[in-house]
Amino acid sequence: MRGGGQLLWSERAEWLQERLYANYRDDESGILAQWHPVSAAKPGDNFYYWWQAHVIDVWMDGYERSQDRTYLERIDYLASHLRRINGDTFLHNYYDDMEWLALALLRVYDATGDRLYRERVSELWTDIRTAWNSHMGGGMAWKKDQLDYKNTPANAPAAILAARLHQRFGDPEDLAWARRIYAWNREHLVDPQTGFVWDGINRLGDGAIDKEWTFTYCQGVMIGAGLELHTCTGEASYLAEATQTATAARARYVDPQTSMLPDEGIDDTGLFKGILVRYIARMLLQTEEGAAWRHILLRNGETLWSSGLDPDTGLAGPGWEARPVGDVQLSVQLSAVMLAEALACLAAHHEIDTSKG
Repeated sequence: MRGGGQLLWSERAEWLQERLYANYRDDESGILAQWHPVSAAKPGDNFYYWWQAHVIDVWMDGYERSQDRTYLERIDYLASHLRRINGDTFLHNYYDDMEWLALALLRVYDATGDRLYRERVSELWTDIRTAWNSHMGGGMAWKKDQLDYKNTPANAPAAILAARLHQRFGDPEDLAWARRIYAWNREHLVDPQTGFVWDGINRLGDGAIDKEWTFTYCQGVMIGAGLELHTCTGEASYLAEATQTATAARARYVDPQTSMLPDEGIDDTGLFKGILVRYIARMLLQTEEGAAWRHILLRNGETLWSSGLDPDTGLAGPGWEARPVGDVQLSVQLSAVMLAEALACLAAHHEIDTSKG
C-alpha cells in the first residue's frame, strides 16, 4: 500500500481512485466493469446501471477534491458509453436508477457549465416525475412496470434531486415537488417515534410495509433529503428530522464495541453503507450535531485503511475490518472510495482531526 499509514486522507482517497480505475476499467464496454477481475462476470449477470451513476459521483468527489480534469474526461467517456449501452438514452425502467444518474450529472453540470449535462438532467427529471401516482396515497413508484410499489429508494433521492434543482435554477415547482415527495416518504415509511426509515410499501400487493428490510441506504437518502430541504427553506424541522434519522441509524447499525458499520453483502447492498456515509458527511458539514458520527466515520476509515484493503490492489471487501477474499464487485469497491472521499472532504473542512484514529 503506497506510503503506509501516515498519508493524509486526500492522498488515500486519490490512491483508491487510481486503483478503482485501474482495477475496473473496461475498454470493451467503455464503462467500469462490474467485477474485478473482469473475467469474474458470469453469463446472465444483471446490468447494474445505477452503479455507473455512482462511479460518476465518486469521480466528481475526486474532481472537487483535486481539480484534476482527468476525472471530467473519464466522466465524459463513461457517460457517453453508458448512454450507448442503455439504448442511446438515459431513460430506464427503474426510477431510482435514473434519479441517481440525474444527481451525478447535475454535479457535472455544476463543475463544467456544459449545457449538455443540464439537458440530460432535465430529460431525466421529466421522466422521473411520471413516477408519482395515487397508489398508496401518492409517492414515487420504484419502476415503470410496478407502479403500485413505492419505496424510499425511489422517493428520497427524487426529493434530493428536486431540492437541488430548485437551489440551482430557482423553479418553485421543483421545491414543491421536493416537499411533496419528502412528506409522503416521512408519512408512510418513517417510524414517527424514532425517525428510522423503512424500505417500501405494497411490494407484494398487500399494502404491507417492509419493516423487516432495514438498510443503511434508506437512512442515508432520507438524511440527505432533509438536509437539502433545510438548505432550500431554512426550516428547522427538516434538519431536526435528518438528525433524528442519523441518531436512529447510529443506534441500529453501528457496533457499540467497535464503532464499525455492518457488512451488508454484495450486489446492490454493497453500495448501501457508502451512500449512508456520503450523507452523514454532508450532515457533519451542515450542522453542529453529530460528534459521535465524526468518530465513527474516522474509525471506519482507519480500520479500512489498516485492515480492510489489499495492500497491492487497493481492493476492499463488504466488511471493512478484513481484506477481501476472492472476486470483488464494483458496488463494494465504490463504498470504500466513498468513505475515503468523505473523510478527505471532512478533513479539508476541519470537521475531523485525522491525527487521531
